Amino acid sequence: MSDDAPARTGKSSASGDVILEMRHITKEFPGVKALDEVDMVVRRGEIHAICGENGAGKSTLMKVLSGLYPLGSYEGEIHFEGELARFHTIRDSEHSGIVIIHQELALIPELSIAENIFLGNEQTHRGSIDWVTTRAKAAQLLERVGLHEDPTTRIKDIGVGKQQLVEIAKALSKDVRLLILDEPTAALNESDSQHLLEIMSGLRQDGVTCIMISHKLNEIEQISDAITIIRDGRTIETLRVHEDGVDENRIIRGMVGRDLGSRFPEHTPDIGEVFFEVKDWRVQHPVRADRLVCKDASFFVRRGEIVGFAGLMGAGRTELMRSVFGRSYGNLLGGTIVKDGQELRLGHVRDAIDAGLAYVTEDRKSLGLNLLDDIKTTTVSAKLSRITEGLVVNEALEFRYAEQYRKELRTKTPDVEEGVAKLSGGNQQKVVLAKWLFTEPDLLILDEPTRGIDVGAKFEIYGIIQRLASEGKGVIVVSSELPELLGLSDRIYTICEGEITGCLDKGEANQESLMRLMTTTTNGRSETPAAS
Repeated sequence: MSDDAPARTGKSSASGDVILEMRHITKEFPGVKALDEVDMVVRRGEIHAICGENGAGKSTLMKVLSGLYPLGSYEGEIHFEGELARFHTIRDSEHSGIVIIHQELALIPELSIAENIFLGNEQTHRGSIDWVTTRAKAAQLLERVGLHEDPTTRIKDIGVGKQQLVEIAKALSKDVRLLILDEPTAALNESDSQHLLEIMSGLRQDGVTCIMISHKLNEIEQISDAITIIRDGRTIETLRVHEDGVDENRIIRGMVGRDLGSRFPEHTPDIGEVFFEVKDWRVQHPVRADRLVCKDASFFVRRGEIVGFAGLMGAGRTELMRSVFGRSYGNLLGGTIVKDGQELRLGHVRDAIDAGLAYVTEDRKSLGLNLLDDIKTTTVSAKLSRITEGLVVNEALEFRYAEQYRKELRTKTPDVEEGVAKLSGGNQQKVVLAKWLFTEPDLLILDEPTRGIDVGAKFEIYGIIQRLASEGKGVIVVSSELPELLGLSDRIYTICEGEITGCLDKGEANQESLMRLMTTTTNGRSETPAAS
């Protein structure tokens, strides 16, 4: 047998209903032990969740299982289907029936759905790709995951919710027996998330075992049969959801090692005068001239106020915020921005930063970070003038500020010279937040600030948001999680199809009233939530 093929020898002592057993898995990187004697047992045909704070080792464990970290780079044993598994590459694990879907989807935008599904697994006849068979099999797989799209549709022409289903269809094309999903609903709205959970439930009925990493505890409680909790690279416990009477508070206690009395820190708002206002903001789509992404939008922010923005995926929340932040999206057709009584002319992102605006993007990897930089460089990158003397960077100041924000945000890293690409998704988000806090903004715009963040880190970030508001700054929070907006915001605007359809104070807002405004435009036409 070649080194490139999986060698599976030796029977496991596990019982017959166990499909996977990971024993004493230890994985070290320079300066840090990511996994320390981790054990996990997964039963056949169940949905098994893995929970833990950012940097706990969840994704690392799954990369070991899937062969991304090959045999020899870690200690311990993996037993799959009752046999000792030796995975040298991800192809080895896939050959055995293990398929992983990462949080950052691995699809090629310019290729069709069918081409992506069978990429690397092409359907051939006499040495050439059989396109008839490819499209026919793709259509069958799309039907199985409930995605009603033409297999010839390009990936870039469908939303992220549908792309997630394409990834599952791709996994099913490989005769998957164990499907690993890393934060599968992190980028999805509520309706898309629910649809994906229903797909997972259907796979369970078909005998496919699923392992799910997620920070959405309500979804874990809803769909999981078992939960393994990892803290600081060690297995804390495995809970049987129905047998052990597991609820969200029980999961949190295992994750953070204590009870979290409230999901949001105590905060008494001290709201002042209006200092920032957008009036009649009208923005054209950057490519489609016949489409308006912002339709005469008007809103304001007062000092010390946290303002939420709610809307379905594609409603125009991000487009509005990016266009306000130095016209970084679309073509401005009209509208004004006023700050402290003075009209602002923000032609570029640098103008917005100089005017005291900061924007934490929803897509941290492509828009928020340079993955080639280290933490120190990233932290100060948005406002180098704070640490330069003439044209020379004061490296002592650079290190001091980076270290200050590392401690303040509790970013898990050996030191601030670590590359941001090596951090977990949640810790990368903290570095992005540090970068914009360093600019000392008067108005901080946060677009999906806690996407992929664990419940303990969320609590910390909520505290930072509230502290900024208490200092008299304004904060805008765009979020797909309505409980987050309701728990944080003093007022909440709703957006539907590029229009601001309402504004509710904290006391009158609830999920039902927000959803009603999020699905109805000002001309009264209702929009039905659907998979994007």
